[in-house]
Amino acid sequence: MAERTDALPLFPLGLVALPTEIVPLHVFEPRYRSLVAFCLEHGSEFGIVWAAEDGDREVGCAMRITEVLERFPDGRTNVLTRGTRPFRVLARREDRAFPAGDVEWLEDRPETPDEEAAEEAREAYRVLVREAADRELEDDELQAMDAFAMAATVDFGLEAKQGLLELRSETARLRLVTRLLLAATKRLDFIERAQARARSNGKVRFG
Repeated sequence: MAERTDALPLFPLGLVALPTEIVPLHVFEPRYRSLVAFCLEHGSEFGIVWAAEDGDREVGCAMRITEVLERFPDGRTNVLTRGTRPFRVLARREDRAFPAGDVEWLEDRPETPDEEAAEEAREAYRVLVREAADRELEDDELQAMDAFAMAATVDFGLEAKQGLLELRSETARLRLVTRLLLAATKRLDFIERAQARARSNGKVRFG
């Protein structure tokens, strides 16, 4: 039976967070100021759920406040948070000073690690980082990264990130991340070629 937590503080936002992802937050609404104060006092996690146009998603990512960057006289705060683990909201709670929910923690299905899928994802990530940041990753740095760690550093879009968060297989996540990384590299290459052509003759040719 999945582990459960009652009354996990929830922070619906227009973003999707992933485990290991660093997310800075500017907290200004009174109910979310109460949420941050509660988490800091008790050392507890809170959950980010994507507040999509058609409603909040059930699967979210727990976050831990790693640093309070700034406190303002009017009570606002800037905090740095880090994703920890995925969860599913089972029921919403209305008995707190902030949004909360009873949640179950999501675990991956038992499986044998697919090393080929992992190597393909890491190589695709290596290429994207080289192209986008002009940085060469060390082998040991890559070996330490799982699908979430790679995806947490790339803006794939909300639907894609939510899809990753909801997958309960690391192999499936690695394969999806590989496709997303290859597509991102392809888009980056197109943008660079388009900019070069635009500089040369003011036109972008397709085909």
